[in-house]
Amino acid sequence: MAKRLANIINGLFILLFTYTALSKILGYAKFRFVLSMAPLVRNYATWIAAIIPATELIIAALIFIPATAKKGLIAGISLLVLFTVYLVYMILTDTNLPCSCGGVIQQLSWKQHIVFNLFFIATGIAGIYMQISKKAAKSKKMHTPECV
Repeated sequence: MAKRLANIINGLFILLFTYTALSKILGYAKFRFVLSMAPLVRNYATWIAAIIPATELIIAALIFIPATAKKGLIAGISLLVLFTVYLVYMILTDTNLPCSCGGVIQQLSWKQHIVFNLFFIATGIAGIYMQISKKAAKSKKMHTPECV
């Protein structure tokens, strides 16, 4: 059951990061333009517009590969935390809030986006915990002496 749930979480993260990356790539000009209007990142908009989708695709690939899935989840959670901190900062400091998200996620309000991110952060942490528990159970099983 835990293995199946861990695989579902990995799949959700792969879907999330692949979808958002492709949305940003397909709408690159708009994505870059909106970033150029954001106070904290405007000076780096072109650079960030290229780096974020590339990073999201790398994270999705890391999660897809079983040997690097845990590292990919950690990277994905880290990116979501960074995005969430940025969203909170923008809400607290700016009244003109341009959204540079891609696809359907763009329809969320900034507060809804924070809740969305927090959900995925919690889900990712649960996925990492399941992977750690799975490895610990496997290791314990391998080191348990057999009864004769």
